[in-house]
Formats: sequence, C-alpha cells, structure tokens
Amino acid sequence: MPKCQIVDPKHLRQKSEITFAPIPVNQYDRSVADETERYGAEALIRIHRDMAIIRAFENMLNEIKLRGSYQGIEYNHRGPAHLSIGQEAAAVGQSFLLTTDDHLYGSHRSHGEILAKSLSAIEKMDDGALMTMMENYFGGQCLRIVEKGANGSVKDLAIDYIVYGALAEIFGREAGINKGMGGSMHAFFPPFGVYPNNAIVGGSGDISVGAALYKKVNQKPGIVIGNIGDASSACGPVWEGLCFATMDQYKKLWDEGHRGGLPLILNFMNNFYGMGGQTDGETMGFNILARLGAGLNPEQMHAERVDGYNPLAVVDAIARKKEIIARGDGPVLLDVMTYRFSGHSPSDASSYRTKDEVAAWQEVDPLTNYAQNLVQAGICSQADIDRINAEAEDTIFKACQKAVDLDISPRADLMMENGLLEQTMFSNAIIESMEPDREPEVLMTKEENPRVQALAKRSRSGLDENGNALPKSRCIGIRDGIFESILDGFYRDPTLVAYGEENRDWGGAFAVYRGLTEALPYHRLFNSPIAEGAIVGTAVGYGLEGGRVIAELMYCDFLGRAGDEIFNQLSKWQSMSGGLLKLPVTIRVSVGSKYGAQHSQDWTSIVAHIPGLKVAFPATPYDAKGLMNSALIGTDPVIFFESQRIYDQTEIFEAGGVPEGFYTVPFGEPAIRKEGTDLTILTIGATLYRALEAAATLESQYGLSCEIIDARSIVPFNYEKVIASIRKTRKILIASDACERASFIHTMASKITQFAFDELDAPPVTVGARNWITPADEVEDAFFPYPSDLIDAVHEQIIPLKGYTPKRRCDQADLMRRSAEGI
Repeated sequence: MPKCQIVDPKHLRQKSEITFAPIPVNQYDRSVADETERYGAEALIRIHRDMAIIRAFENMLNEIKLRGSYQGIEYNHRGPAHLSIGQEAAAVGQSFLLTTDDHLYGSHRSHGEILAKSLSAIEKMDDGALMTMMENYFGGQCLRIVEKGANGSVKDLAIDYIVYGALAEIFGREAGINKGMGGSMHAFFPPFGVYPNNAIVGGSGDISVGAALYKKVNQKPGIVIGNIGDASSACGPVWEGLCFATMDQYKKLWDEGHRGGLPLILNFMNNFYGMGGQTDGETMGFNILARLGAGLNPEQMHAERVDGYNPLAVVDAIARKKEIIARGDGPVLLDVMTYRFSGHSPSDASSYRTKDEVAAWQEVDPLTNYAQNLVQAGICSQADIDRINAEAEDTIFKACQKAVDLDISPRADLMMENGLLEQTMFSNAIIESMEPDREPEVLMTKEENPRVQALAKRSRSGLDENGNALPKSRCIGIRDGIFESILDGFYRDPTLVAYGEENRDWGGAFAVYRGLTEALPYHRLFNSPIAEGAIVGTAVGYGLEGGRVIAELMYCDFLGRAGDEIFNQLSKWQSMSGGLLKLPVTIRVSVGSKYGAQHSQDWTSIVAHIPGLKVAFPATPYDAKGLMNSALIGTDPVIFFESQRIYDQTEIFEAGGVPEGFYTVPFGEPAIRKEGTDLTILTIGATLYRALEAAATLESQYGLSCEIIDARSIVPFNYEKVIASIRKTRKILIASDACERASFIHTMASKITQFAFDELDAPPVTVGARNWITPADEVEDAFFPYPSDLIDAVHEQIIPLKGYTPKRRCDQADLMRRSAEGI
C-alpha cells in the first residue's frame, strides 16, 4: 500500500498483451575436453570421485534395507532411506562451485546433496579450518570415532568424517551429524553450508526463501539453494514461497543499499515422479517444469531446464545463475532433469514404470558416461577410474563398520532424566541481540517517534491515585505494551524483521504497529503476500540462518493455512538438530470476536499440543509487554496469542502500571490477580475479566470468596501456584474462550487432578466456548463463556448457590447429552 505506486485506471485499462521470452531447455553443448581449461583436470576428476562416493553410499543403504547386510556387515535398519541412485550428477554439479557461504536446503531424498556439498566444501577449506571444525562440532564426538585407524591427509579424514557422520545420523547414533535426532530425511551439516533437509514434500520451498531473505536483509555473503522435487511444485508452501520470493518490493521499494532480488535458486530436482505419480503427462500440466517461472515475474525467474545427467551442464548453469544473482536480479528457478534408478524407497517395486524405461536411463548413467568422457579426453585412465571407485567403496565400508557397531556408535539414551530430547525441545537461551556488534538500521531515534511521544502523555496505569478507573483513551493498553516491546526489539537487535499482512503503512490490522513505519526501513518492516504458509515458513528459514523474526497471522483462524510450517517446521528443528540450531521466531496471532465462524476462534489448544512451541496468551498490558520482551530476547519459537477483545485494556493489577523501561515476564508462571479462600478460578486469555465479574457477583450475593489466577502462558506452565491455591480453596474452575472439547483447560484439569487429587473436594470444572461454530456478534453471548456461564457452572457442579436459578443448563445430564450429540 505504498502511496508512491498509483493504481491508475487510465493506464491499466488500455489494450495490450503479455509476451514471454523463450525458456532454455538443455542448451549446454560443451565437452569434457572443452572444460579442461575452465576447471582443470584435477577438478574434473574430482567430480567423478564425488559421484562415486555418493553412488557407493546409496548402494550400501539399498543393500542394507533390502537384504539386511552389506559386504558381510549385518544390520537391520528400521528407519527410512529415500535413495538418489542415478541422481548423483545433479547433486555434484550443483555443489561444484559453491562455498560454505552458499547454503543448501533440501528434501527427504538428500543424502547425495549432503555429501556433494560437503565434499565440495572440504576441497575449498584449508586443513586448519577443517580440523578446528571437526574438533569443535558437538565436542569432537564424531571426530574421535573416525580418526581411530584413519590415515591419509586432513581432507581424507574430513571425507571419512562426513561419510561416517551422515551414516551414523541415518542410523540414529549420537555421534551422527545431528546426534541421531534428524535421521535420513532431516540430516544436515551447517559447517559445510548444508542446512535442514525436509521430510515434508516441498517443505524447503518457503524455508529456503526465508534463508535467502536473511542473507538479503543482513547483507551476508553467498546464495541459498532450495532443492525440492518436481512433484512438490503442486504444494502450497512451494507456490507461496515462489510468490514471496518474487515480490516486486525487493527491487522497487527497498532502499538502495538493500535493493535487488533475493539471492535464491529454487532448484527442482526433476526425476519425473512424485512417488509413483508422473508429473509430466499425469499429475501436472506444465509438460516442462521450467515453464512455471514465466508465471511469477517479468524476468520469468530466469527459468531454465538443465540436463542433470551431465554434471558439467549443471556446473555451468549454477555459474551463470550466480552471476544473475550477484547483479541483484534473482531469484532463479532451475528445472534440473534427472532420474532415480531406485524406487521412491527400497520397498517400492516400481510398478508404475517399465523396466525398459529404467534400462534406457541406465544406458546413460552419469557415472559410466562421464568416466568414459574423462578417459576419452585423456584426462585420466580407466585404471584411475577403477582406483577411484574402489577407494569410494572402501570409504563407505569403513564408515558402515563403525556406524552399525553399538559399542563404537551408541544411540542417545532417551530414557534417562534430562536426556537429549528433554534438553533440546527448547534452547531456553537469552540472547538480546543476534548480532551485538552491529548497529540496528532505523530512520529516527525512539524519542522522535510520534507514537512514543503520544504514549508519554498517557497514564501507565489504568487507575488513578484513588483506585478509580481512568478512561482507556488516556492510558497504556495491551496494544501499546506490545508496541513498546517490539519497538525496543528493533533498536536492540539489528537482525529483527517483522512482516505479515498489512504490517507497513496500515500499522497492522489492529494498530499494534502504528509508529513503526516511520521508524524502520522497508527491509525491516514490510507487507507480505496473503500467504500464511510462506509467512511462517520464511520466518523458519530466517531464524535457522541466525536472525530474529516477528511474523504476524492476522487471525488465529488462519493458523490452519500455516499448519505444516507451525506443526512440522517451526516446532521441530531445534530438537531435530540435536540442539545445534536455535529458532528465535515469534508468531503473533490475534483471537477475534464479532466476526463469526472463520474469524473468531481460539486455537490455543492446537498449538499447545505440538511439542517444541512456547505458547503465551497475556491478558494485561504489563504481561503483554513483559512476555513479548521475553520472546524477543529468547531463542525459542513462540506463538503469541492476543485477544482482540482487550487490545485497549488498561493495567489494573500492577502497582505503578506498565514500566516504561525494559523488563520481562517469564514464560510458565501464572499470576494471582485476586486472592480468595473458597474457590479457585484459573483463566486463559480474555476470560480473566469475565471471571472477575463472576467473582464479584459470587462474593457480593453468595458470600463465596474467589481466588483468580491468570495463566498468562500455557506452554510451559508451572502448576505450583495453582496447587497452593487449591490447598486453600479445595475447588477449582478453569475457563477459556476456546471451544470446550479438547481445549487446554482439559489438560489443566487433568494435571490438577493428578497433582492435587487429595486436596480437591470436587473434580475440576471446565468452562469453555460451546462446541459450535462461532455465531454472529449479536448472539455471541450464547457461545463464549460469560460471567453467568461461570456462575452456572459453580452452582451446578461445585457449590449449590442458595436461591440461584441457572441461566442455562449445565448439569451433568446436560453435559452428557451434549457429549453424546457431539456438541
């Protein structure tokens, strides 16, 4: 919505047409002999060596999966193995020119890409850097295993290191490159520029865009390549990622120092099959995948199909595309044609293709053809090729011997208290700035900010000196507390970016970001496409690279559009990395009301169910600012719920109101809002204020003293204050705006029963929204829990109130009826 770009009907309604440039297909026509001058004989031979190592590695895994043995080594590998036998040239050619500054993100079929990128990195790193890396990575655990009995150069040792480390990872061993927590489909190795590979088809489609965004925003060297399969082109995250990657604003609206396209190659490893579905002629309609680039931007993403059965064709393509990116004209789409001889996995009998088709591709096997070309060009002899192949087999054999031996390569003990996964589900670190030596880029001082100046005139408390409520318009509210925290974060951490729908100019859909547009350059605060999957997926990639993100989903109901990115990506990469990576990503989510069935849902229970996410739901300005501060100096992914009902709520609990300076509220610690002796009421989110109303009625009319506890956050959650309260009151009611069935209030009720069974005079009672769609605003009081609903529950299920008549039924018989009817 930048006002510098006018939507002019006079121009837009004129007759015209869209033209497309030809998209190159298999244009490379140089020979091995032609390339000797360009790369040198030694490098050309090394291409074959790298392909041979990958082929031997994948053949070994295939033998183990199919027969349970490899050259006399017996092993039953129960995990997956999606092999890339036949695809070696595409992987090696891609990595040939890359450095450790260039980062790969890949797919479930990534063993070859891991090894190719690592072997390329080993060749380019000096011996000292290699040894330092191996000694320091996870305390040298992998190195101590491979150096026993090793001989040869440091580079030879490094090759043994990555081959063993990758295999140990696939076999779930603690000495693996991710401590055995990533496994075959998720293995990666950042020191060589190999970043997370993804078991979700197309999962790297938007994550790699976020990684490139990090490099662009923070002006880091290198490019990012997202390796995904041809069938993933139909996946939502891929298309959303492509749209995010090609936004015009990078080239038109960002300041001159940051202007230009993302340093990204979205690389489709096109083996023509998605499992058994054939993308060319059956499940897709593009015929040639590179055609997709024409639909995304005027440059057509510089799309091209490359013959991935010729490693030199891929090397050439990467060289040319890197030049395009270097001049700021990315991103790039590559359609690298390849073929897998093996099935989707070893259990795949390839019933969807003919033996003749496989045989035809084996006739042009890159390992055979490229080796023949080397010999024919006089670059090496057949004896040299045979020696290289034998050495590759020997490298794999040694690694396999060590990786299958539990005495040498034990698994992590996950049964022990405070074991590896208990330690790595959250990193729990405090890092105020991800780059403390760099000054944040801003457009004005905080003191010059118009909103900061306006807020300085407001009361920090919602109460006057006599305890009377002040007008909300004269006080700091929840949206203001969040704004102050986020503004401080932008001036503290130079890597921090915020984006989502309507973030810039508009000030955010609910005015939290008003005052940020004038304070921040475009590359730190910008509008994204309406693409919730990519909003979160790119945030994951940005965080994995070492940056901090606030990504906003306008409504809680839109979490479903980002389901995979939240449930499978954001939540898992810290633990799947064995604790190596951190994910300082905060997802802001507003919980609506008034807007009906698709814009007024509280889905806290859904995200709380997913291990690896911290979940906050503040209900006061003090907590909103303090919890956001904790999120923005923490290193864990946080889903930060905000209720639209109470954005203007003032601070009525904390003496002195909301502090102007920096402070934190810890995750997991509930707050007692009102002390009482007869009944404990535990609330999540905005139900706090309805509980206070109900408590006032219960006390004034029925003499029932209520203790009110505000959960503040629900993952983690410390039950000590709740249990201490129950020891006094012997009874508890738990309330939330989420639909009652499977809500987090039931988890709380279950835990409280488990922890305080002997202290309770009655079972915990839960009151949530009805198990319906959210109706129109005019009848919302029939859906969400209001004070009368809480009082009804107290009367019917906890303590009969003398002279009280329930407003609506909620006795045991009615609850059973509703359950039986699924409502």
